[in-house]
Amino acid sequence: MKLNIRILIPTLILLFTISASGCREEPDLKIYHVTAELNKGETADIELVNGEIVTLSLLDISVFRDSLRGAVRDVRVRVSVDGEEITIGSGNYHLPVTTGRVKIDCPVIKEFTVSSYYRHDGELPADARIRLWPKDSPYIGPGTFGFPLEQAWLVNRMQSQNELAGLGWAENLRSTNHGYHSTHDFGGAEGMDVILAATGGLVVSSSNEVLEGFEDLPGDVRPDVVWVVDGRNWYYRYSHLNSIEPDIVPGANIEMGQKLGYMGKQGGSGGWVHLHFGVHHKNPETGRWEVEDAWPFLWEAYVNEYDPQVVAVARPRQLLWTGQETALDGSKSVSLAGDIISWEWKLSDGTIASGPVQTMTYKVAGEYSEILKVTDSKGNVDYDFMNLQVFDRDNPENQVPTIHAVFHPTLGIRPGDPVTFLVRTFGSQTGEEVWDFGDGSPGVTVNSGVVQRQTQNEGRYAETVHSFATPGHYVVRVERTNEHGYTAIGHLHVVVNE
Repeated sequence: MKLNIRILIPTLILLFTISASGCREEPDLKIYHVTAELNKGETADIELVNGEIVTLSLLDISVFRDSLRGAVRDVRVRVSVDGEEITIGSGNYHLPVTTGRVKIDCPVIKEFTVSSYYRHDGELPADARIRLWPKDSPYIGPGTFGFPLEQAWLVNRMQSQNELAGLGWAENLRSTNHGYHSTHDFGGAEGMDVILAATGGLVVSSSNEVLEGFEDLPGDVRPDVVWVVDGRNWYYRYSHLNSIEPDIVPGANIEMGQKLGYMGKQGGSGGWVHLHFGVHHKNPETGRWEVEDAWPFLWEAYVNEYDPQVVAVARPRQLLWTGQETALDGSKSVSLAGDIISWEWKLSDGTIASGPVQTMTYKVAGEYSEILKVTDSKGNVDYDFMNLQVFDRDNPENQVPTIHAVFHPTLGIRPGDPVTFLVRTFGSQTGEEVWDFGDGSPGVTVNSGVVQRQTQNEGRYAETVHSFATPGHYVVRVERTNEHGYTAIGHLHVVVNE
């Protein structure tokens, strides 16, 4: 039975940037996807932007919660498109899936919108939000959306759509607010990683000032935040900047790729250095602000600009008890040059396992970083790391340390180039960080000090500089042990080119 449901068909809007000579039309700023909000058991005929009609049914939603907080950690959404059933994820690093005449994803389900991180002014009105693109279309207008960082893809830890906020400090097990993150946080190097404008548009807020007529923004106005609106009438938020360029002021018209400033940890960052990047717009039916998951747009922009051959994905991070079995999943990994033929896990218990999914149990509390290496049929290799915070079942009040390690630059490194490595450990009153650069060189010890919640935005990461003598893939390790004997381990993948 087909029901009347909420189908949000976007208006095709063209951007006009104002210059001294008048108005200049920028092509192809139309929105390529349509959005439907359905409850389980509902079916609707959906008109795609190319005029084709597909029949979409939301069959079921399976939610997987952790045993510590009862928070949603994974989701499987079963849909039917023109009678063909397919199961997709919801946010959490899942890219759209192609089936029949469409590309389809599920950016969010109702359970994720209970968090204040979502700007929906309340929960999602249906069980799930589904987006559909014509099978052969881009995700977003070519040449109208760029990657907002001078940084390699997934090179650092981050918080993505629907992942729980908790980097820096381990998650608070007593917190009743699950804090599902609604946008994307990219970790990086303070004052070093350059923030770029993802689109052209009009700066409507910067450095705590707001352009007249744009006071109704879907988030904070602060000294570290820049807001830009483009011709789609989408609003882009760039937060926690260490510094903002002098020409990025309210009323300025900017170009895609223009420098906005440098990454930092100002504002409500939780004390870890990152770019908070969000895309927001108003629902045409309700007039309420909503989040537009930018993950497919970010992916497409990065692929177009940097042409990666294979990308390993071992995310999102997990939260579990000692003695609890869990799955390590690398199946989101992608090869753009061929097929992935090998998933190799180098595990913290000293074993090596083959296959995209493995199971692990941890006897000792701490923060673990399991190494995933993927190889495709063309011989291309990439690494990623599954991060897990393991709490002591017998002593749940003991703080588990978390470690944030980054390096700069992340692109174009050659033998002999100096690379800056930075680290900060949260939840540790004792100890020092110890680096192993994976090239046989002596380890290096640094100390990022003790980070207090009240002053977490102050101070800097501990810094050291290292050079690699020969080209190759290097897995760098850093660790620190806190007063409870719990160790936080971080890994970085450094590519040194010939």
